[in-house]
Amino acid sequence: MKIVYHEDDDILFIEFSQLPIVRDESVNWNINIGYTTEGIGEMTILDAQKSGFYPVQIERIHAEAA
Repeated sequence: MKIVYHEDDDILFIEFSQLPIVRDESVNWNINIGYTTEGIGEMTILDAQKSGFYPVQIERIHAEAA
């Protein structure tokens, strides 16, 4: 997986797979998803910071000690 943020353009690009993109779909005016034959290959989010998608928040759940 690769995550790239282009600060000058406020674009967030997330690559899940390096397989060829076979279909693109616009989910909203600022979100585009590229599909491979196996599922989601990449996402591009315009106005990422302005829309609240960047910085990326990763939730970590810690198991309690037994």
